[in-house]
Amino acid sequence: MTHQDDATHTPPDRQPSVRAVAMPADTNPSGDIFGGWLMSQMDLAAGTTAARRAKGRTATVFVDSMSFLRPVHVGDEVSIFTDITHVGRTSLRINVEAWRQTRFEETSQKVTEGVFTFVALDEHGQPRPLDPKADDQT
Repeated sequence: MTHQDDATHTPPDRQPSVRAVAMPADTNPSGDIFGGWLMSQMDLAAGTTAARRAKGRTATVFVDSMSFLRPVHVGDEVSIFTDITHVGRTSLRINVEAWRQTRFEETSQKVTEGVFTFVALDEHGQPRPLDPKADDQT
């Protein structure tokens, strides 16, 4: 993981898993975007990646190493990038990065990163094995 001083770089050279615009309803009393809103966007992105890799239902079971590096402001475009870092028998670990870009600049800043763990679920909501031969670069 990086530190705040390393947070201004180029985001990954691919399409984000989720892209959203931070709105006034998502702010705390100081006018910054709630960490919970940002975390929910990251969970949505990681959940989409997990479901595609699992080819079915998944559930978030653990969030680890969550780092809030910089604030997000109203009007910022937030892009969420995901990478599967580990596939186990029933679970996957996904690295998630959130990057902000203001409406008036071309530069981006990493604002948040974390590691999300998902478990593949069967039709009864019980853990199910993942296909070990599936492509992990979903």
